[in-house]
Parts: sequence; structure tokens; C-alpha cells
Amino acid sequence: MFEASHPFAFFDYFRVPYTVRPEKRAGQDRNAALPVHRLRVADQPEGAARSLLWLGTDARMEAGPANCQLGRYELGGFTFFCHMLPADQISKIIGQFGQGWHAVETIRGEGGYPRAAVWQDDSGSIFLPFDPGEAMRTFWSEGYGRIGRSPLSRGSRTALVRGYYLVRPVVPRHVQLRLRRAFASVQAKSAFPKWPLEDSLHVLYEWLFGLVMEIAGRPVPFLDRWPDGRSWALVLTHDVETEAGCCDIELLRAPERRLSYQSSWNFVPLRYQVADHTVRALQQEGCEVGVHGLRHDGRDLGSPRLLARRLPEMRKYADRWHAVGFRSPATQRQWDLMPRLGFDYDSSYTDTDPYEPQPGGCCTYLPYFNENIVELPITLPQDHTMFSILENPDARLWLEKAQHLRDRQGMVLALTHPDYARDDRVREGYRSLLESFHGDSTVWHALPREVASWWRQRACSTLRRTDGGWCIDGPASARGRIQYATAAPVRV
Repeated sequence: MFEASHPFAFFDYFRVPYTVRPEKRAGQDRNAALPVHRLRVADQPEGAARSLLWLGTDARMEAGPANCQLGRYELGGFTFFCHMLPADQISKIIGQFGQGWHAVETIRGEGGYPRAAVWQDDSGSIFLPFDPGEAMRTFWSEGYGRIGRSPLSRGSRTALVRGYYLVRPVVPRHVQLRLRRAFASVQAKSAFPKWPLEDSLHVLYEWLFGLVMEIAGRPVPFLDRWPDGRSWALVLTHDVETEAGCCDIELLRAPERRLSYQSSWNFVPLRYQVADHTVRALQQEGCEVGVHGLRHDGRDLGSPRLLARRLPEMRKYADRWHAVGFRSPATQRQWDLMPRLGFDYDSSYTDTDPYEPQPGGCCTYLPYFNENIVELPITLPQDHTMFSILENPDARLWLEKAQHLRDRQGMVLALTHPDYARDDRVREGYRSLLESFHGDSTVWHALPREVASWWRQRACSTLRRTDGGWCIDGPASARGRIQYATAAPVRV
């Protein structure tokens, strides 16, 4: 349906059909050396087709293109982060693509001041002075933490995680909670991402779909997010942090069993003894077992050297337990290190959470790739945060956010701990969550490994035009469904 002069990350992610055909003229400005890429409808004559033009960036070059400003920007009601071509640089760049260009949407920077604009020409072609793919990666990787003002710098976050685990063993539990509650007021001041919900990345997706629909002049097909016609996913996961938690598995497993749910249980190999019969019993019920770090001391991802030392032992237990998934203690994470884990998927990122020792979030409630590893973000607030830190009396926040993600066709991935399930609020809240969506025919009840497997199948599949419309080629053909984006962009 489309041709592009360069891979278009947005289309790759949503599996919109297009072909990459490099163009000699596609956008190398001789003066500024700024790459501009072009997307056009394939079945229209060269001179007649409207185009979407965007500024190219190299994902490996943190500095970005020359003359561009790395910053936080606002557009159409959403926030995003990337390199932006300043307004005074645009005219000499887009002139090579025709005449009659005019600004149609203002892009604002820090303080709300206009910094750039989306441009359109008389034929309807559109120019974006930024790279949507860079914006997507910056959300996923939490790269926005290096941009602008932040209550906690990256170095401060790393020191906080190390300090937290250093003092935790010698600090009584009630003191730990008092300190965490006091610090929560500082963490809550983080301006981005919003908590408990940050929609900016998904509003960006909708806005981009509107633009390409405007360019195409027709609905745009893409491969649906979930298999078998399901509209959203519910994934249940548990981290078992201590020997006491290992003994209390039934507090959470029993209500699941009554409603025929399966779940994933992440164990710490060297903090306590994990009996083989415990692992086998869960797996025989259809549950999944994963690796939750090595010692639960916050050092697994402290540096490439530490990870290299610990990884062989973690891999040994992964093989022993037939585990394909990983979650780090305290959701510690480093973007460049996660692919080195060698697991099929990781679930250490939250969509948004200012209250963890390493605050932040990837700002999405859909899976995504970090090189060869599938990231499955935690999208509901953790039980410890909900009930122990913020002292919520019930599960209302869980249910409200789960409903919102259901309406947005997202993934509700819950993380609870048997270690805290002696608290009546945790048990009752979890039971409420399970019962609320038990009879929902639109939901895909899935294990994390099933979601990761589906996301890989989806990424290896394409849409192909036939006489009767579109069909799916590839491993997702049996279970996949085709959807159409029809929303027009909103001009502001």
C-alpha cells in the first residue's frame, strides 16, 4: 500500500504494509546534511501522490542530527521527547520537495513556547520536523530521563537503588515502610510520566495513524494487537521475594485456581531455597515460572561486569526451571543491558511508576522490542505500592486503570507478591480484580511467555493485498486479525 525511502518504525511496530524503496532524492540536504525520509502511497503516480516526510535520526547517535534540539515537546495534547528541527531551519529543507508549504500545527517546547511546526503543502503532503521512531524509542527506553528537569537524575536513581538494597537488610520492616511513605511525597512530584496513567505515547500513535490515513485517503490496515479476535490482554504475574512468600503462594494461587486462571511466578534462586516440587506443582497447573534476579540485592544490573558475573548462574536456574522470562528485583533496569540477559522476554519496566527505587516508566501498555528481547511492561500499580506505601483502602485504583486499558485495547499486566498477601487488602483486592473480568469474552487470558511468543509471531508477519482485500502472511496468519485505522488527525 505504501512505499518508503527508509524503514518507518511506526509502520514496523503496527505491521502496516509498506515497501522500502530507497530514493536518490529522498531528502539529503546538501547544506545541513540532514536526512529527510519520505512515505507515499504506492499505487499512485509519482507526481500525484501525497507524501509524509520526516526528519531522519540514527538510533545509534545519541547526539542526533546537527542543528537539531533535543528536548521535551508538546503537540496535539501529548508530550514527546526527541531531536527537533528548529523553525528557522525548515524552509531550506522542505523546499526541495516542492512549493506552497505552510505551518499547520504548532509544536511547543519547555514553558509552552513555540519551537517548531508540522508543515503541509498545497498538495496535502506533510512534513514532520522530528523522527517518530526516535520519539517511540525515547519513551520505551526511558531516555526522556536525560532531557530537561527531573526530580531524580539517572545517577541519583542508580545510587538510590544501590543504597536501598544496602540498608534494607538491617532496617526493620516498619521503619522501611515509614521511610518509603515519606519519600513517596518527593517521588510524586515527578512531572513525567503522569501516574497512575500516562497516555502520551498512545496518543502519538493515534495522531500518526491519522496522518497516514490523511495521506492515503482511505482506511489504513494493520495487524491487530492481540490474537483470535480478542481486544485486550490480562496477564497475571507474581514475584516471590522471600522464603515466607514461598510458603504463602496459596494465598494468591487459590483464588486464581477457583476461577481457572493461570499465572507466572518469579523466584529468586539464591535468596531462599526453591523446592523442585514447588516449581513442578505450578507448572502442572499450567502456570509459568520465571527468574527474579539472583539474590534480590539490586546488583544484577548494576554494571555490565556484574551482569556478566551473575548471568551464568541465573541462566542455570532458568534452564532448570524451563524459564524463558526475567524480572529484576525492584524493577531495576538498564536499556543497554536488558538484551544481554538472553531471556525470551523481560518484565522489569513499568508503564509509569514514580514510587519505585528506580522511578520512571516506558509509557506504554503494549509489548515492544529492545533488540532481541520482548519487553512486557507492568501496567497496574504494584500491590506493595497500592496498599503499603500509599495505603489505599481497596482495589478501586486497580479496577479503574484495568478498565481504562481494556477500553484502549492494551495489556493489563498485574504484579502481586505472596509476601504481602497476609494483608487483607491485598487478598481482597486481588480477588476483586480476578472476578471483575472473569466473564469478559473480549479478553485474552495469557501467560507472559504466550504474549512474548505472539508478539514475535506478529513481528515476523506481514499483510498482503489480494483480490478480496488483505491477508496475513507469516506465523501470525492462523490467529491474527486485520484492523483498519480510520481516525483523521485533529488540527490544533
